[in-house]
Amino acid sequence: MGQSYRDLIAWQKGIDLVTETYRLTQQFPREELYGLSNQLRRAAVSVPSNIAEGEARFSPREFHHFLATARGSLVEIETQIIIAEKLKYFEPEICQSMPERTAELGRILNGLIASINPK
Repeated sequence: MGQSYRDLIAWQKGIDLVTETYRLTQQFPREELYGLSNQLRRAAVSVPSNIAEGEARFSPREFHHFLATARGSLVEIETQIIIAEKLKYFEPEICQSMPERTAELGRILNGLIASINPK
């Protein structure tokens, strides 16, 4: 297996998603510090963390499982972004890039998941 989790495009894009999520949630109202802001940040951090942990397990079955968990966290982010937008925590044009980012990362994760034989 000569590559590291850091070489995976999914992990790299996951890290980008985390930094963008932190940037966006800085704009949230102070009362959301331990609410939606924290929830979004935790879900975002979960994506590249699960990719890295799964790749480090040396088992296709476990890697598959951790990628599926990362995909679940990605869907959480998508849902929470919709909630934040409806609550008007940021301008609509600011969050337009987030659905594009999560969709792209979702496609990459789906491809990676499909390429792994979990036997």
